[in-house]
Amino acid sequence: MRHVAVVDLGYGDAGKGTVVDWLCATRDVHTVVRFNGGAQAAHNVVLRDGRHHTFAQFGAGTFRPGVRTHLSRHVVVDPLALAAEADHLATVGVTDALDRLTVDSDALLATPYHRAANRAREIARGADRHGSCGLGVGEAVAYGLAHPDDAPRVGDCHRPALLRRRLTVLRDRLTAELGPLDAPPVEDCLPAFTGFAGRVAIVDGSWLAEALRAGTCVFEGAQGVLLDEWHGFHPYTTWSTTTFANVDGLLAEAGRSGDVTRVGVLRVVTTRHGAGPLVTEDPGLPFTDAHNATNPWQGRFRFGHFDAVAHRYALAAAGGVDGLALTHLDRAYPGLRMCRRYDTTDRLTPGPPGDLDRQAALTASLLRSRPLYDDPPPNWAEAISTELGTPVVLTSHGPTADDKLTHGPLLTPPTLVHAA
Repeated sequence: MRHVAVVDLGYGDAGKGTVVDWLCATRDVHTVVRFNGGAQAAHNVVLRDGRHHTFAQFGAGTFRPGVRTHLSRHVVVDPLALAAEADHLATVGVTDALDRLTVDSDALLATPYHRAANRAREIARGADRHGSCGLGVGEAVAYGLAHPDDAPRVGDCHRPALLRRRLTVLRDRLTAELGPLDAPPVEDCLPAFTGFAGRVAIVDGSWLAEALRAGTCVFEGAQGVLLDEWHGFHPYTTWSTTTFANVDGLLAEAGRSGDVTRVGVLRVVTTRHGAGPLVTEDPGLPFTDAHNATNPWQGRFRFGHFDAVAHRYALAAAGGVDGLALTHLDRAYPGLRMCRRYDTTDRLTPGPPGDLDRQAALTASLLRSRPLYDDPPPNWAEAISTELGTPVVLTSHGPTADDKLTHGPLLTPPTLVHAA
């Protein structure tokens, strides 16, 4: 048995959800493990019959009967958003999503106070907004780093007195810093959090170790490596480790180091939702995305030609992958081109984690860079595999699991391998 980890090698929105759904549809998956991010994730899955859900905190395999979701301690958990997501899943036929959910007790809680503070800070930045989703995930992480002994955590939902104290301290600290927050009183928040504890299985770290022994797990990442907290283009980044680092740590704790196939997901069109560098951006590209609408926090969804320079950098920052999943090939119209180099460089080199000054300087350089293009390749999968030095093992030619094709044995469904 070998587990699978799925990471986005772009700025997010590359199609992780549809890849995870396909994995769960084609093999016997025990659990989808979310290993970073929070309620700001938006992984879209469309079924053959037209049902659609945007997965934020539930794993993107939840449409598949019996597949569980585990929110590891690296996820920022928003119980209010989780309840709303479960309600939508029920309307599209999945009525047992909460029954198939486990949550690590040590995961940070996202609260209405984090959300209000996040939005206040982003509004104050004016034209220099970072492109936040406005859901308080980064605010929760920042508060947890600054106040590790006081930060509200999932396990606190079983201890109302402790949770009341921590929420009160959180509210008071943020109010003192930012002024009055657009958030409800603590007493109005408590019933939702304690109700969450009564409905969902809150577990310790040993649960995941047992799940990894019980069956195949799919680790589902959020956002993209080009938004990574350490390797992304600061300050237009997420407060989350988007590489395989958290997966490697969780596997090591379970005594299963290296027991994973690493899959990197890329769109044939390089996209970005939010501010920051997108060197190959081309407003003339005739694309829209029904699942990524313009919103007050991230603005419009941006499209660019395939940026091999940025994706080579993401591969290096992530430590490489075993294979690539290339999505949206049905959108590869004849005018789409490949950028193999900029006017300033043909290669970006990741630095050591933590050097944000270096990352900010890299951002400034990218904002000045201009793409140099080659003609459209006759075969995108072959060209990208050659350019990135990594095999394309899965291609997606539409939104459903039926629209996927495997290339080589790495991700070929076990039943087909055995039949051959």
